[in-house]
Parts: sequence; C-alpha cells; structure tokens
Amino acid sequence: MAEVKAFQVEKPWGNFRQFTHNSSSTVKIITVNPGEALSLQSHKKRAEFWKVVKGDGIVEIDGVRMDIGEGGECEVPQGSKHRLAAGRSGIMVLEIATGNFDENDIVRFEDKYGRA
Repeated sequence: MAEVKAFQVEKPWGNFRQFTHNSSSTVKIITVNPGEALSLQSHKKRAEFWKVVKGDGIVEIDGVRMDIGEGGECEVPQGSKHRLAAGRSGIMVLEIATGNFDENDIVRFEDKYGRA
C-alpha cells in the first residue's frame, strides 16, 4: 500500500508540495454543503490524504475529532473509521487516495442519509 507522505521542495522561485510520486493515486475535490457530513466509513483498499482548500469543519478519525480549517490537512489511514463534517460555510477538500480506489470500497457505520 502506497502511503501519502507529503513533502516540500524549496526552489529559488518558491517551492512545490509533492503528495505522490510514481504511485497509484486518485485525486478528487470533495465539497460538503454547510451543516452536512459524510458517513462514518472505512476503506479496506485505500488510504486518503485530505487538505482543506476552502471553509472549515470537523474531521473524525478513529474516534478522534478535530476542528479543521482552510490549509489544514490530515491523513486517513487504510481501514480507519473516518468522517468529514462541514461547518457553517461548508468545506472543500482536496483528497488524494492511494491504493486500489473503488467507490464500492466503502463500509458505512453511520449515515444521516440512510445508507448505512
């Protein structure tokens, strides 16, 4: 399983942030509407890295909840129970998933939309 280990490379003109290198990854932008939340879920085949592009909310990973805002980031290990909940203005997150990405690889434990 490829693990996302972001690192920064300084250049004379500034820097770049590299998230994956020669590994299988899927990149998405997730937008969660104000007051809404993803299901509490896990994935058997992938890990995820989240970087907040806009807004704020709460991230829960294996029972630990933390506030997260613009620029904040976290790693979601393969197999961990996790969820993302938007704050009052919503949240937009860059997600980089590594491993075997499949939308059907979701085990839902709780879901306010009746999908668990």
